[in-house]
Amino acid sequence: MADRRSSSAGAASSRRPVEHAWLVTGPLALVAVIFSTAIGLVTPHPFGEWGLAGILLAVMVVAGLPMLNFVIGRQSFGVRLTEIPLVLAFYFLPPLMVVLAYTLATLVTHLRYRFGFAKLAFNVANASAAASLAALVLLALPPIRGVGPGTWGVLFASVSTLSLATLVGVAGVITVMHGWQAGTGVLRNVPPLLTLAINVVVGLVVLIALRTTWWSAVLIAALAAAAALVYRSYAQFFRQHRTLGGMYDLTKAMTAEGQSGNLVDVLLGRIRALMQAEYATLWLPAQGRHPEVMLTARVDDSGLLDVAPTPEVIREETRRQQRSLALGVRLGGDEELRTSLRTTGVKDVIAVPLRSGQAVIGTLEVANRLSDVGHFTDSDIPIFETVAAHAAVALENSRLVDRLRHDAYHDTLTKLPNRRRITGALDEAVKIRAPGEVVAVLLFDVDGLRQVNESLGHAAGDKVLVEVAERLRACAPSSALVGRAGGDEFLVTLRLENAEAALELAAQLREQIRDEMVFDALTLDVDTAVGVAVHPDHGSDAASLLQRVDLAATAAKSVPGSVQLFNPALESRSLRRLGLAGDLRRALDEGALEVYFQPKVTLRDRRLVGVECLARWEHPTHGTVSPEDFVAVAEHTGQLGRLTEVVLREGLRRSRDWSHTGQPLAVAVNLAARTLTDQHFPDRVGELLTEYGVPPQRLTLEIRESGVLDGTDRPIPTLRRLRDLGVRLSVDDFGTGDSSLAHLRRLPVHEVKVDRSFVQGMATDPGDLAIVNAVVTLSQQFGLAVVAEGVESELTLELLQDIGCEIGQGFLFSRPLPYERLEAWFGAQVDPETISAGESPRLRVVP
Repeated sequence: MADRRSSSAGAASSRRPVEHAWLVTGPLALVAVIFSTAIGLVTPHPFGEWGLAGILLAVMVVAGLPMLNFVIGRQSFGVRLTEIPLVLAFYFLPPLMVVLAYTLATLVTHLRYRFGFAKLAFNVANASAAASLAALVLLALPPIRGVGPGTWGVLFASVSTLSLATLVGVAGVITVMHGWQAGTGVLRNVPPLLTLAINVVVGLVVLIALRTTWWSAVLIAALAAAAALVYRSYAQFFRQHRTLGGMYDLTKAMTAEGQSGNLVDVLLGRIRALMQAEYATLWLPAQGRHPEVMLTARVDDSGLLDVAPTPEVIREETRRQQRSLALGVRLGGDEELRTSLRTTGVKDVIAVPLRSGQAVIGTLEVANRLSDVGHFTDSDIPIFETVAAHAAVALENSRLVDRLRHDAYHDTLTKLPNRRRITGALDEAVKIRAPGEVVAVLLFDVDGLRQVNESLGHAAGDKVLVEVAERLRACAPSSALVGRAGGDEFLVTLRLENAEAALELAAQLREQIRDEMVFDALTLDVDTAVGVAVHPDHGSDAASLLQRVDLAATAAKSVPGSVQLFNPALESRSLRRLGLAGDLRRALDEGALEVYFQPKVTLRDRRLVGVECLARWEHPTHGTVSPEDFVAVAEHTGQLGRLTEVVLREGLRRSRDWSHTGQPLAVAVNLAARTLTDQHFPDRVGELLTEYGVPPQRLTLEIRESGVLDGTDRPIPTLRRLRDLGVRLSVDDFGTGDSSLAHLRRLPVHEVKVDRSFVQGMATDPGDLAIVNAVVTLSQQFGLAVVAEGVESELTLELLQDIGCEIGQGFLFSRPLPYERLEAWFGAQVDPETISAGESPRLRVVP
């Protein structure tokens, strides 16, 4: 049968104390008494031959010794031959005597292992209850007659009942002690049926031989002795094979994980499993700049502990003597050291020095062989010394344990804590509630790093990141944790009074980062977009805070140089954008996007000179989706090219149609900055112009200021190819960035569009009026046309006329309109008498 014994260290991980085993032991003992009483009452002669009973009792004790041992987790399982004498006992002895003999055999066997009283009582009660139940089954079945098949069935049923009842009792006590999952695990891990069937069959063969002639006992004894030798040889072979396999797996794992931060976890975990130990401990004393390292793998923990179960004196002695120390029941060892070991509750330990050349750099030790009956022996020492030699090779080069631990929580380039370290610190910080304080998280996203990498190389980009890290570390408060989240993102977390204080600190740090950076002969201006989130307002754990500060930083990118505090609208907008990706693809496939047109008018004589084409999307569920949202989705899902082509095709088609009706109008189409990185885009524009037969000069491509003036020459080749096609180029939203008009001189553009925020403020803000005036004046000197966006009042129109602005667009003339309404607007606003060949139509009135 397969017998289970729990580990002596089980109490360390038990959910309930050992005394709870009596909840199972008591009922089992009661069941045993009741069943045994019933057996005695219904059996005419409850006791048989005491001599034969004594012989079978001795055989049961011998058969109760495990022939093969397996360790699964904290549990030890022994393959025994108990069923063989049970078959004979149920045949030759009265049932009550079988119960008595089996109970006494269990008591003798388990006294040998020196179990605690609670565990000994359970095993005896469990054995007695199972034997009495099996005896009742025997009595309930037809009487045994001869050794034929009927007898086989009766004996198999009785012995099977005993074995399975024993297993159920063990599962019950494990469930009480450790929970139902551990209890069902016992039933899954122990395969009793095959062992049970084999042992019963062997017992029946022995029975038939004995019934034939008692002299067969001599042959059976000889066969049993031979089988015991074979079992012992196989057990030794099995242990050697398992050890060699474990050594191979350990070596392969160390090779595979040698350059990663998981080496120590793999190393200690594999060593602990290989040696079937409860603990495996690595100790590297402090040396030079390297601090002391103490790491322990325990059977119940997936991570590593920073304490050891054994006293420090054992490690110190191992290091001092530069040889292995082995202490335990079967290992002997120095009595003083064994005394110090017993005070810690550890039953045995093997400690081996780790060598680097002739020097000892630390120790490796295993403690507590799993299972109550298991102990380390002298044969384990050379195996463990071989393991330690492999471990020393993996650790000795540069104190690998310390380096891996540092690398796991720090960024290699900037030496700052990485996202994992900051996440851990945040998890700890949010657990502590302090009245009048918040845990602030600041995310700094460096603008333009990609352009630096592409223009100057990644070495220059790395220098920028290192400099940003140094400035943040130097300027942040001493209580702050500064780290690099990855890429071009840096995190700062600390406790502050409130969210307003976090915003103020974020603005101060951003200004410190903005100072010029000088690398050799190159001077760079580096800006950052900053997101801010605070606990508990914006999240209760590190994961939600980091997610939301990332959303805030993304929102800050849309307004260059801004600091954005998280608000719930950002999260709902982000989730909405995520859900729009598939819908946008279907909308493009089905032509569900519509193109609106907003007129562009000369301010002096009110002539209609063109329209700007604007994509609009009416979602069937969400309603109107803002262009900012679906353009961002298109950029991140690779659909930007299709979206741009849809608007281009519709604009060129309408331009062609208007030309055929005698109203030649130019069309303007917005381009995303990413489109300028597509080297095939100019060729595609040329193909579309040819397809629709529209002269190139009637197409204006508008690019936002941040897209063409990004500090690099990356967009210039594409712009020049578009200019060579004859297409007009316009800089949209001019004035919102940090560039100047002088930067436009090196770009092949024809037009500047003044951002609506300045135009709308002209009538009330002298500063905005001065900005627009300067843009118009300098643009005209550079030969660039100027378009004013956001013209919404007659006063603004008059001011623009006074400073010489040529073209405007805005609600004063018309909102963006779909094609059908635009046609109606043409009929209402355009004076037909002013339409003549080669001239732009004049507006009849201004609404």
